[in-house]
Amino acid sequence: MELALAEARTASAEGDVPVGAVLVRGDEIVVRASNRTVRDQDPTAHAEVLAIRAAAAALGRWRLDDCTLYVTLEPCAMCAGAIVLARVARVVFGAWDDKAGMAGSISDLLRHPRLNHRPEVLGGVRAEACGALLTAFFRARRGVDGPLNPV
Repeated sequence: MELALAEARTASAEGDVPVGAVLVRGDEIVVRASNRTVRDQDPTAHAEVLAIRAAAAALGRWRLDDCTLYVTLEPCAMCAGAIVLARVARVVFGAWDDKAGMAGSISDLLRHPRLNHRPEVLGGVRAEACGALLTAFFRARRGVDGPLNPV
């Protein structure tokens, strides 16, 4: 999770929402990624999706059934769908997302009983540190008393 936090800090420094992801296979880091929605002007450029795309390319296969994805924020619906479709074996995330989280906060797409793949999920790992990055980012965007500046 420390490497995912480092990726989240990179995203923040570049003006993107501070979410980072690291995909590992055994003890090997396959890829690291950070949110790039603002930098790429791409609403699908979430850290998880970028990590899954890069890992599939690096491993030469779309099934990531022997991999673990570490991410600093609970995956949204889009990312949860990509995780399921890529057959990621395990997801470990930091902060819970009460507004968009799909690993238990507003729904649990990752472990939906009707899906053909359900990864193992562990949430709340380094939640305080992961959440603090997000809180600081959005406080800075809002300014002292002003409205949220567009990201």
